[in-house]
Amino acid sequence: MTQTKWGVIYCPKTASRCAARRWRKIYKTLVAEGIAFDHAVSDGRGAVERLAAMMTQAGYPTLIVVGGDAALNEALNGIFAATADGQTKRPALGIIPNGYGNDFARYWGFEEGKYREAIRSLMLHRRRKVDVGRAVITTEQGSTTRYFLNCANVGLAATLIQLRKKTRTFFGMTTPAYLASALVLLFKRLRYKMAFSLNSEDVRHDEMTVCVGSCTGYGQTPSAVPYNGALDVTAVSHPPLLSLFNGLWLLFTGRFLTHESVKVWRTRQVSFTDTGGATVSLDGKIIHGHVSRIDIDILPEETDFIIR
Repeated sequence: MTQTKWGVIYCPKTASRCAARRWRKIYKTLVAEGIAFDHAVSDGRGAVERLAAMMTQAGYPTLIVVGGDAALNEALNGIFAATADGQTKRPALGIIPNGYGNDFARYWGFEEGKYREAIRSLMLHRRRKVDVGRAVITTEQGSTTRYFLNCANVGLAATLIQLRKKTRTFFGMTTPAYLASALVLLFKRLRYKMAFSLNSEDVRHDEMTVCVGSCTGYGQTPSAVPYNGALDVTAVSHPPLLSLFNGLWLLFTGRFLTHESVKVWRTRQVSFTDTGGATVSLDGKIIHGHVSRIDIDILPEETDFIIR
């Protein structure tokens, strides 16, 4: 029998005190709109990926993630793991934003808190073929392939994501986490001796952070679009403190690429032969372990995403 229901995966916000109430509201809206669906709730690290793989193998034609960028990333990787044999059909992937970072959802006009509007847009089932970034990551445990929709971060931006998650868990709220992250950004200003190659160019330089974006990359790759078959690469060197304040202002006002410490490229492939020991993240999901090498390329229009 052909499966017609949606598969819905709810990923609660970490340390949120109203996660159950939020899910009840979303659940009631899905029911009120007459949507046939089965749902599962993520209960920890890796759960979204496992659930997405199971739902893909079960033949759900539509998979909706209620979560943020990291949850969407896990679902994407679960889908790709379940369809690696080339026989299983990939479901269309959709999002109801419910995370601390909703950058990919925001790009398509989905706003957190507006559950009914998001669900009604999803019901229209407007699909768009989107690019998928592919990263072959080498650590002390060996090499593994991971996929992303928004961006890969190497350096300070990934460190801030990691710090934000740690402080959020400790304080049980978001504000102290963001304040702690901002303090690190302003005063620690980490630098990493990186080596990467792209477009027949070899780059060896001290960088504060590098973003490889298939989409807007939390504002660091603002010109990137997830359907042009290309990656935007932004490298930020170690600016003086006063210049850093100016860089933050340009980031918040959408003029980040004009800063003197920023270099940009557009490419289809980039290889990091030395990360300088920097933290690495994909779509806000931290890669654990010491990353010694990363090879990133783009798979043009590789999967279906449900847009507004």
